[in-house]
Amino acid sequence: MFDAMQSRETFATSGPRIQPRFFGGAILQSNNDPVKLVMDGYANGVPMGGSLTALNGPPNFAVHALKDPIGANLDRVQIIKGWVDVGGSPQERIIDVVWSRDRVPDVNGKLPPIGNTVDPETSTYSNANGAAELFGHWTDDDFDPGQHALYYMRVIEIPTPRWTTYDAVRHGLPLLEDVAVWI
Repeated sequence: MFDAMQSRETFATSGPRIQPRFFGGAILQSNNDPVKLVMDGYANGVPMGGSLTALNGPPNFAVHALKDPIGANLDRVQIIKGWVDVGGSPQERIIDVVWSRDRVPDVNGKLPPIGNTVDPETSTYSNANGAAELFGHWTDDDFDPGQHALYYMRVIEIPTPRWTTYDAVRHGLPLLEDVAVWI
C-alpha cells in the first residue's frame, strides 16, 4: 500500500468498491483484455498518478472499470482534463470515454441519462441498466506539448437510492422534500 502511495498509483471511491485501471501514454487502442491492458499500460505508458513525459504526439489513454461485486452497475467512465489557460484561469474538460447501453451523444456531445430504476417506496434499485465492466480508449487530439495538463478518471454508477432514502424507508419516515431521492 505504501509503495502505491509513494508512486502515486492510488485512487479513491466514495463508497462503492469499483476497481478502476487508468493508463496514459502510447497505449495500444485495440485491447479489451484486462491482462493485456495492464501489460501494455506499464510497457508503453504510465499508470494513474504517473507523469507523462517525452511524448511524440498526443497521449492516448486506456480506461477499464469493474463494478463493485455487490453494488450497482456502471453507467460510464469519464476522463477529466484540467489545465490553466494563458490568462491564469483554471479550465476543465469532461470526456465521456465509454458508456453502457446503446446511447448516442447529442449534437452538443452530451450523453443522455442511462435511466433510473430506483423505487423510492422500497429504497431499492435494479441492475437492469448499466454494465458490470467497461473498457475504453481516448486520445487527446487537443494536446499541446507546451501546456501542462492533468488527467484523471471518473467512474459513474447507475442511479441508486441516497442514504437518506434508505433511512426514511427503514424507519417508516417520509422522504425529505429538499433532498434528492437517489444519487
